[in-house]
Amino acid sequence: MAKQEQESATPETNEETQQAQEPRTAKNTVTVEDAGPCKKKVAIEVPEETIKDMADEQYRDLRRDVVVPGFRKGRAPRRLLEKRFGKETSEQIKLKLLTEASEAAIKDKKLDILSDPDVDYENVKLPETGPLKFDFEVEVRPEFELPPLEGIPVTRPKLEVTDAQVDREIEQLRRWSGIWVPKEDGAVEQGDEVVADVRMNAHATEEEKAEQAKAAEEGKEPTPGKIPESETKLDNTEIHVRPNGFVGVVPVPNLPEILAGAKAGDKKTTTIEIPKTYFREEYQGRTVDIEIDVKEVKYLKPAEIDEQFLQRYRVANEQELRDKIRENLHDHLESQIRSDMSEQIYQFLLGSTTFELPMNIVARQAGNLLQRQYINLLARGLSREQVEEQMEQLRAASEEQAKEQLKTFFIMDKVAEKLDIHVSDEEINGHIAQVAVQRNQRPEKLKEQMERDGSLAQFRLDVRQEKCISKLLESANITEQAPEEKKKSKKSKKSAEEKAEEKSE
Repeated sequence: MAKQEQESATPETNEETQQAQEPRTAKNTVTVEDAGPCKKKVAIEVPEETIKDMADEQYRDLRRDVVVPGFRKGRAPRRLLEKRFGKETSEQIKLKLLTEASEAAIKDKKLDILSDPDVDYENVKLPETGPLKFDFEVEVRPEFELPPLEGIPVTRPKLEVTDAQVDREIEQLRRWSGIWVPKEDGAVEQGDEVVADVRMNAHATEEEKAEQAKAAEEGKEPTPGKIPESETKLDNTEIHVRPNGFVGVVPVPNLPEILAGAKAGDKKTTTIEIPKTYFREEYQGRTVDIEIDVKEVKYLKPAEIDEQFLQRYRVANEQELRDKIRENLHDHLESQIRSDMSEQIYQFLLGSTTFELPMNIVARQAGNLLQRQYINLLARGLSREQVEEQMEQLRAASEEQAKEQLKTFFIMDKVAEKLDIHVSDEEINGHIAQVAVQRNQRPEKLKEQMERDGSLAQFRLDVRQEKCISKLLESANITEQAPEEKKKSKKSKKSAEEKAEEKSE
């Protein structure tokens, strides 16, 4: 009996082999319509003939691979395979048809998708007869027209390095190299340093008092780190007298006014209300009484411009130092001017281009920004409750920020395409090498780090964006503008090197 079944399978196998050699000729029917901002709905109808061809192909592969008792490998009849493996095979046929049809539709209709097709595989049924019909939605790149890219109006601030700026830089270098010396019979002034014995008494907040009272009633120990009253003593501590200065770890916004005129032997007291958002949890929301017993007053004596000072900055004389400072200031100004002009290009393109954004992607981008801001606030020492108080403002800011970032990305991507601008591996390696030198790292190590944390792809986009801006500035309509006429830009785009440096930290 088995022999007869095996023999009867032979004509069927030969027929399927012949069918496998014939290419599929039936075409899918595809329609595309708008489904919202940057979203398309794709409806597909797969002909019954294609389904039959796919089924024949699937069962042919199955016959070749499986072993059925009573039959040699590759000789089991189709009807037996359908009986044993029909449900599983039908599911495979369906998934393969859906995948091939959706990929072909996207390619044939030239849809520039941003995410994979959202096909509801579970609810699509493979019909016993007739065509397979299904649809899905997919996010696509926004469609828009760029403004003319030549002759973009740009103002170049006319800035120059002055002798006064050089003098200020030299004075700053002298202060950095200076020493603190006793101020004989002198009174405290802003900028001085005070050596003092300090006592600080931090009072409990109302919430802490209530918590401690409840713990006492219940016979429990106070919560660790939540001591209602705490006193701190600091002997011979150094206090720098400047606005928003510190006494120990406690911020004192009006410190110069408190210590003004004080001399050795004087005592000064003040009471400070610590914000609830302060990074040191033990002081958050507390009132702190501070007593400062002044023991010594010092002032900063700037270093003399002598041979030792000049050697520190590797120059032979003061004129060479001035020339070096002037050159550094000039480079800084050129960088500042370039950044300002680049920002004008960005703002022109953003203001001259209108299109709707894919909201799902905006939401994801905003969520990523919000998460980073949330983590940064926690890292500063704020509790989750305190961070939550600021969440509404953070959400609004992150959404606007996400929209501008995405809009800039789509615009610059299209600019790069229109200007035929690409970035080679050699260019990427060159930019990474520049950052590595600044960070005192080996370029290959920095590149490996960026590959691991996923920032290298973004870095490549940033480098391409910088090349686009350079190209646009070459053909821009640039006019010079006096410094007093130039308004401060709202934002500035960071260079690719700066972004890579931040990511490497």
